[in-house]
Amino acid sequence: MPGPIDLHTHSSVSDGTETPTELVDAAVAAGLGTVAITDHDSTAGWREAFAAASGTGLTVIPGMELSTNYGPASVHMLAYLFDPDDASILRETARIRDGRAHRAERIVERIAVDYDITWADVLAQSVDGGTLGRPHIADALVAKGHVTTRSAAFESILHWQSGYYEKYYAPSPLDGVRLIIAAGGVPVLAHPATHGRYRVIEERAIAELVDAGLFGLEIHHRDNTDDGKERLFELAAKYDLVVTGSSDYHGEGKPNRLAENTTEPEALARIVASGTGSAPYLG
Repeated sequence: MPGPIDLHTHSSVSDGTETPTELVDAAVAAGLGTVAITDHDSTAGWREAFAAASGTGLTVIPGMELSTNYGPASVHMLAYLFDPDDASILRETARIRDGRAHRAERIVERIAVDYDITWADVLAQSVDGGTLGRPHIADALVAKGHVTTRSAAFESILHWQSGYYEKYYAPSPLDGVRLIIAAGGVPVLAHPATHGRYRVIEERAIAELVDAGLFGLEIHHRDNTDDGKERLFELAAKYDLVVTGSSDYHGEGKPNRLAENTTEPEALARIVASGTGSAPYLG
């Protein structure tokens, strides 16, 4: 698998701005050797991504970013190489997507009291069968001229302290790890140090996740703070967790660029050797 390895990207199946085909084209143009497609709570983009990668030499790692809730905090779990037809995965992700959509409707109802926006405006920014959420509300706010960019929407109208915010259903991180493992997948905790060393999930919780099968930590990520990364490296060494690096690319939806952070080949080899639910697609 020559070339840089980027293990966290999103297509328009969730909150990216590019179709899976366009995402693969962008990965090839960026000189990547391997890219993982990890849409939120959905595998709907896998098949298209594989078809787009055919003949390009790009390896596509099938994955997903599973939503979980840890107390009041939203924690994301990257899942690689699991069985996309696993009944428990299908049932739980459908429940999460349904919760996201209904929560998004309620947020739009609140925003509509103060801004000209409708649910139809939000649906126009999404794809059928995709994971609908706040980024699509942000895009609708941009389209209506209320803010200039998706980022500006999250910094103002969609900020969690704005008064419009509402949480959505998601399993616990422990249940998420168990779900991924049962489906033959490899769970990696996504960008877990975005608020610094002392906001990293406490060690006892990490140890519990490791006992359940947690395989790695996404440390090389633009949103992890320097002191948070230091703590994550300590935990990775103590519990023999694989260290990954990723862009968390969303097309034009975020400033993150493909290959701005990457994963070492040895780390990917460990992930591939452990996943039994599906296989990398070798384009």
